[in-house]
Amino acid sequence: MSTRAGFVALIGEPNAGKSTLLNRMVGAKVSIVTHKVQTTRARIRGVAMEGESQIVFVDTPGLFQPRRRLDRAMVAAAWGGAADADVVVLMIEAHRGLSEGVGRILEGLADVGKGRTIALAINKIDRVEAPVLLGLAEKLNAEFDFAETFMISAEKGHGVDTLRQWLAGQVPEGPWLYPEDQIADLPMRMIAAEMTREKLTLRLHQELPYQLTVETENWEERKDGSARVDQIIYVSRDGHKGIVLGNKGETIKSVSQSARAELTEFLGRKVHLFLQVKVREKWQEEAERYSEMGLNFKDGNA
Repeated sequence: MSTRAGFVALIGEPNAGKSTLLNRMVGAKVSIVTHKVQTTRARIRGVAMEGESQIVFVDTPGLFQPRRRLDRAMVAAAWGGAADADVVVLMIEAHRGLSEGVGRILEGLADVGKGRTIALAINKIDRVEAPVLLGLAEKLNAEFDFAETFMISAEKGHGVDTLRQWLAGQVPEGPWLYPEDQIADLPMRMIAAEMTREKLTLRLHQELPYQLTVETENWEERKDGSARVDQIIYVSRDGHKGIVLGNKGETIKSVSQSARAELTEFLGRKVHLFLQVKVREKWQEEAERYSEMGLNFKDGNA
């Protein structure tokens, strides 16, 4: 039997469940999952095996109306991920249906979708009744000629195996792109930074998570098999530093503990994590910060 390998881009509005689906497909946590929108910044690649096929998933940032440079760079990364993929899966939340944002994405797909297989995945199917689901699927297929439609629950796993099996048959014939046991092509330093950022996003509220970024400054392998990881949390204002640190350092301590526990589990060995908070008022205007996130600074130009 010949091998297959290819790229599958997951696109959709923020919070459509793309990261949850990616993590379930891959069988490990490689992408940030929170209840907050716009948490995925870089195009995160997760690698899933299905029979003789290797499916390389690109979890793109949610597509939304950009306001700031960072927003614009994220949206450009999302469309870039779709344009580079062999197959594109548009994810839509069943209970939100054909929203204005989804309408804009369908317009964009008219260009990006040329010569590409585009599938529709209606997610969170447990939130609506069957007749509503069927009506929505009909409506969306009338708007765009999808190759296939899937009804799934990324969180509970319903329909995910069927989608993965179908994708395995859609990617082109060819050699595998990554070793069989590799689940992500992100550098470990970036995965570690994303884990800490997720903990901060869950702990903090309102706009602050989008005003900060995390970078792994140093990664030291120790003789006893453990790793020392030093990270910097950049915030744009002095007041934000106080919020991240918390009363008597409680917030940063809690974030550090949960990020360290997750990183230890992910690596399967002991991790010593050290976090520092620094104020950089203009970090969202610094090219270096963008390359650390896997984004193109120039894409943020208005």
